[in-house]
Amino acid sequence: MPKSSPRVFPWPSLWLASLLILMVQSVLSSSSTYQRPAVAGKRQGFLERTLVLLDVNTRSSIRVLNENFLSLQLDPSIIRDGWLDFLSSKRLVTLARGLSPAFLRFGGKRTDFLQFNNQKNLAKFRGPGPDYYLKNYEDDIVRSDIALDKQKGCKLASHPDIMLELQREKAATTQLVLLKEQLSNIYSNITITARSLDKLYNFADCAGLHLILGLNALHRNPDNSWNTSSTLSLLKYSAGKKYNISWELGNEPNAYRSMVGRAVNSTQLAQDYTKLRTLLQSVRFYHRAHLFGPNAGRPRKNAILLLDGFMKNAGSVVDAVTWQHYYMDGRINKAEDFLKTRLLDTLAEQISKVTKVVNTHTPGKKVWLGGLGPAWASGISNLSDTYAAGFLWMNTLGMAALNGIDVVLRHSFFDYGYTHLVDQHFNPLPDYWFSLVFKRLVGPKVLAVRVAGLQRKPQPGRVIRDKLRIYAHCTSYQNHNYVRGSITIYIINLHRSRKKIKLAGTLRNKTVHQYLLQPYGNDGLRAKHVQLNGEKLVMMNNETFPELKPKTLRAGRTIAMPPMTIGFYVIKNINAYACRR
Repeated sequence: MPKSSPRVFPWPSLWLASLLILMVQSVLSSSSTYQRPAVAGKRQGFLERTLVLLDVNTRSSIRVLNENFLSLQLDPSIIRDGWLDFLSSKRLVTLARGLSPAFLRFGGKRTDFLQFNNQKNLAKFRGPGPDYYLKNYEDDIVRSDIALDKQKGCKLASHPDIMLELQREKAATTQLVLLKEQLSNIYSNITITARSLDKLYNFADCAGLHLILGLNALHRNPDNSWNTSSTLSLLKYSAGKKYNISWELGNEPNAYRSMVGRAVNSTQLAQDYTKLRTLLQSVRFYHRAHLFGPNAGRPRKNAILLLDGFMKNAGSVVDAVTWQHYYMDGRINKAEDFLKTRLLDTLAEQISKVTKVVNTHTPGKKVWLGGLGPAWASGISNLSDTYAAGFLWMNTLGMAALNGIDVVLRHSFFDYGYTHLVDQHFNPLPDYWFSLVFKRLVGPKVLAVRVAGLQRKPQPGRVIRDKLRIYAHCTSYQNHNYVRGSITIYIINLHRSRKKIKLAGTLRNKTVHQYLLQPYGNDGLRAKHVQLNGEKLVMMNNETFPELKPKTLRAGRTIAMPPMTIGFYVIKNINAYACRR
């Protein structure tokens, strides 16, 4: 578990009283009932130490996060492989709406190869597909676009199964090309047309997401200054359509030299962002639009140097500072790797590096974690899209909230690679269900957690990292099943054994609603389906979610966390002062 915040509240007398009562009960029980002899090899009292006492400071919150704390990202590759044409799917829009309110960042490695073309030709700029179905497939897309144009408001479609099957074949072929580009580090340009932008904005708007559009920072003049011609054309078109969009420039600028053989230093990048801010102010509709950046890569030496120079020269230009973090590379091949505490703890170290730079130049500036995924290079098949990846994802949300990250943008909501939330059959993957439960139950106010009995005494020279991670927030005000004043605790059990948690102090003798998420089926950690309190989670139809039914735990009952599972626990009617306002 992460180190306690310096603002954690002191031990309350109620906590000490509850601890004393439990100790007395334990002594009385041992003197009046028969107990088995201790198992050979285990020290006396070992079993008692498995009980964890848990309390939460309900008087005040540590911090308040953005309402869109858990947000999403789409990769520009969906233009190349054709999935952009299917963002109007009722099911896909429904799934995205389930995670609203949220930001939707349209960006990734191919951000810096996007070229805007203000035309609406339906087929001219569409990528190739297998010859035997290309003409009929393209005709179907055209007919679908014409039908959507006739709709008012949200433009939604139900695509025939054969059309989706042909699209999956096309996408599989195109993604081999995309993977080859990524491995060779040689990228081709992607044209985003006015029609493409219309479809993208329609998806975000219908789903209740706020679009953040990444702009090409590698469109350069001979003197290496940023060329704004394509951006200005895009801004004028978007303003004419009254599209409410926020903006970002570039993606991982610290890696430009390795990508294209041309470096953009921090001074130049700061000038480019200042130029973009001036450009936005010159377009009346966007004169108050938000601008985020610089979207630096993982905070190693080069990225930190670039971020430091950028914040020194343009820290006041951006509304929030963005950076990226990936946990592992494509060489990982075991589900158990996702449970390593040393891996999970790398995020706190990276956050500390970034916030130190930001606070040096612009104290109090909001910091966002953009492009977050369990693995880089599009993830690992049958690993980063399984239940096992949920441990990284949930721990990321808990640790980011605890350490003051205002927004986490998950890469990717749909399509590219294996780190997405929804697969190409429009079925939610485990991380989607984790995200949905998080959105339904967890509010933006972060609370301090206090535990006892969590660790044994560390041995000299050995770091003990918590395998039982506990985070607490005020329950989401958007959830009308719970009154204000309720709190939500989410627990990640990385142990291979069951752990017992006793609510103490202000939580003692309160009714609890349990939302226990476990893998469904025989695949264990590699499962691609999730069960909630024993019931498999599956969409009822294209527009209806399954009911997320809690299991009620009677007041005073010990919480039993099965091995390698994730659970959410809502403490009802606690009337927490920090959560009433």
